[in-house]
Amino acid sequence: MRAAGYVRVSTEEQAREGVSLDHQRAKVVAYVQLHEMRLSDFCCDEGVSAKTLGKRKGAQDLLRLARAGEIDAIVVYKLDRLFRNAREALEVATELNALGVALHSVTERIDTQSAMGRFFFTIMAACAEMERNLISERTRDALRHKKATGQVYNHAPFGWDAVDGTLVTNGDELEVIRWIHQERAAGKSLQQIADGLNALKKPTKGYGKKKRITGRWHPQTVKSVLDREGL
Repeated sequence: MRAAGYVRVSTEEQAREGVSLDHQRAKVVAYVQLHEMRLSDFCCDEGVSAKTLGKRKGAQDLLRLARAGEIDAIVVYKLDRLFRNAREALEVATELNALGVALHSVTERIDTQSAMGRFFFTIMAACAEMERNLISERTRDALRHKKATGQVYNHAPFGWDAVDGTLVTNGDELEVIRWIHQERAAGKSLQQIADGLNALKKPTKGYGKKKRITGRWHPQTVKSVLDREGL
């Protein structure tokens, strides 16, 4: 049986959980050997936390192998390495089943070749999505509380500056935020707003490994400001 392994980790997850690419890869290789498969390909997404497979090159490479009939199985360390929401998980699993490609999860011990395996896959995909949603809710509530009480969290968000451990407003950046909301309310796209900010030479607020940096606006940068202002 020809198998393709898949591993993914974001920078934050690797630091927090220690589920490194090497660790995942070792577990996948051991699983493949134990089940007497032949590891023909390995796909990887490093430092990527995109919610959909379409935005991850490694995941797309994996699906291309399956659709081309070049593999018989996909092996992942854990389901949430490949899928971020239950709907996409079920859609892809259904497609893989039609292609005759089995999906194996090392951690959850799932093999979708069997009816029972597909049943447990459905349950685990839903549970994984619920866990992520609960974490998002708790994080959002904590950030809302810190923002309301003027506490600094991570780095000061756009529109604010950190002064002696407390958030204080940044007038220039608040003006930019108001402009962004006005443009969005007028029907402008995220790309149009980003282009406008770049034309006005309004810098973003970001952070490198050691110090604050500024740069150009992109659609996702604009979206992050709009989303954060909804907290």
